[in-house]
Amino acid sequence: MEPIYVVGVGMTPFGRYLDVSMKALTRQAVEAALADAGLGKEALEAAFFANASQGHMEGQHMIRGQVALRAMGLGGIPVVNVENACASGSSAFTLAVNHLRAGAADVALAVGTEKMYSADRDRMFSVFDSAWDVHEAEQIRERLLQLGEGVAVPEGSVSSKPYSVFMDVYAAFSRTHMKRFGTTQRQLAAVSAKNHAHSVHNPLSQYRNSYTADEVLAAPPITYPLTLPMCSPISDGSAAAIVCTAAGLKRWNIDPSRAIRVLVSIVHTGSDRDDAEYRNHCTALAARRAYELAGVGPRDISVAEVHDATAMGEIIQIENLGFCEFGEGGPFSERGETSIGGRIPVNPSGGLESKGHPVGATGIAQVHELVTQLRNEAGVRQVAGARLALAENGGGLQGIEEAVACVTILGR
Repeated sequence: MEPIYVVGVGMTPFGRYLDVSMKALTRQAVEAALADAGLGKEALEAAFFANASQGHMEGQHMIRGQVALRAMGLGGIPVVNVENACASGSSAFTLAVNHLRAGAADVALAVGTEKMYSADRDRMFSVFDSAWDVHEAEQIRERLLQLGEGVAVPEGSVSSKPYSVFMDVYAAFSRTHMKRFGTTQRQLAAVSAKNHAHSVHNPLSQYRNSYTADEVLAAPPITYPLTLPMCSPISDGSAAAIVCTAAGLKRWNIDPSRAIRVLVSIVHTGSDRDDAEYRNHCTALAARRAYELAGVGPRDISVAEVHDATAMGEIIQIENLGFCEFGEGGPFSERGETSIGGRIPVNPSGGLESKGHPVGATGIAQVHELVTQLRNEAGVRQVAGARLALAENGGGLQGIEEAVACVTILGR
């Protein structure tokens, strides 16, 4: 199989940009990726554009990528629009890689852009209402809450302000994990404090404030056991990655020393498993397949970016990825094993909790961070000796797990 490389990455700072358009955000990320690769627009032979919310937020339900990319003079090539909830960006990246593996092109662009922040709070938070089966929304909510029954919810630990329905989902996941394994709220706070500490050194992060675990616990509640710093914010932003074949490297005279190999990039769909079959979580299955295809194991990974839409998400995913045993994610994190300098640094970017979560851009932003790490260009947050890197990105909800799980492994 011909090797595929990431040769350029770019992203905007994530944040809140009421007066910046989708087109402007896209242009900024794509031009940064082109400059990073040393390429002009003429090198791009296909583009995969990820976005999940523009139809809901702006009414642009169709041809989103064509509209955003044409505005920067990029046309005349195949443009494929990708919506896969919070895994849209990773799905677009996988499609771009597979497009090259199929021999359809030598250079392709994956870009994800999202404008989710709005003065209309109801519209902003309701963007997530269709990330599960809308015909069974109440039944799904009730089933998830039942999974966490038996965990006492302290008085005053649920916010009176609006928040995403997915925070209720993660609260249910949290309570289930607490009941099954003894995971504590302080362990969740340790994850959050670690990610906020990492983000201090990431100039592209939406938030760059550090917190202690005690400060995380004392922060305003969202829904027990989650407090505000444990949860990803509403974000705007764009991220882009350019992938290339070996032939493309030669044709465009790209510096091979900065080209990062894509060992594997896969998209996996969830199942109707029973809650007791947690070892067969869709991400765990995707990870096993990715490790097999790449010929590596979890112990070989130097650094990872995982989908921490909440701190509980990170605990669940490091278990699914095999970085620790099932049920050990809380203590593993509390011991500092996932901090920079620990056994397996996770989310050196600050993760979704701090870096931000413009959902269509998130998966490609993970690739941006890992490419930066593998090139040894991450500065203060650099993971020493990084050789293999893994990105995990989940999207939506179906049954009792994510509807989509994406795993990408990159290497020098």
